Amino acid sequence: MELSRRESHHLLACLNEHLCSREFTVRFRWEPGDVAFWDNRATAHVAPNDVPEGYHRVMERITLTGTRPVGVNGVVSHALDTGAPTSEGDRSR
Repeated sequence: MELSRRESHHLLACLNEHLCSREFTVRFRWEPGDVAFWDNRATAHVAPNDVPEGYHRVMERITLTGTRPVGVNGVVSHALDTGAPTSEGDRSR
């Protein structure tokens, strides 16, 4: 399907609004020493906009190698060509 820039922007805005709905989100009640992690291959991160004054968020990002995820329909995900090495250690896709 080919979309105009305007149509594409609208579609992405609708999808983003949907994925940020309450039924698809998780909120932590943070306590000192808490750690959270998620798999970016299957989730989206939305930064909170209600961090109390005087507090700051510390976020570290790591990338793990491993097998590619498989959808509920049995289809193996494919990697986007980012130039980063694959879990097989080369740049081939």
